Amino acid sequence: MAKRDYYEVLGVEKGATDAEIKKAFRRIAMKFHPDRNSDDKNSDEKFKEAQEAYEILGDEEKKSAYDRFGHAGVDGNSGGGGGGAGFGDVFGDVFGDIFGGGGGRGRSGPARGSDLRYDLQLDLEDAVKGKTVQIDVPTLSSL
Repeated sequence: MAKRDYYEVLGVEKGATDAEIKKAFRRIAMKFHPDRNSDDKNSDEKFKEAQEAYEILGDEEKKSAYDRFGHAGVDGNSGGGGGGAGFGDVFGDVFGDIFGGGGGRGRSGPARGSDLRYDLQLDLEDAVKGKTVQIDVPTLSSL
């Protein structure tokens, strides 16, 4: 199921101020809070949806990413639960795994090859299209 527009969820216009967004969230949160509507199963979902919308629209940086890129700018790897990952986090996750930036490998100290660096300029459009670039990494045997 596609996510609803966060502005629509809170019932505010796209140009709404922080105060208007906060007021709208509080109104919806009071109306659909699970403690006040324990017999209504839909209220829990509506409350969570409003909470997710406020988490994004209540944070200026996340709101800016959402305004520019929609849900893709704020979803990341959250699985749709909280929507808390920023657009930069998405790139960090993808490129960190590819280029050895992932944590939790079970080793202490620097990883093998961590002293190597290669600056590559690649346009976002080329990266999205899957452009491949071959690089030559010098080794002791090639020096």
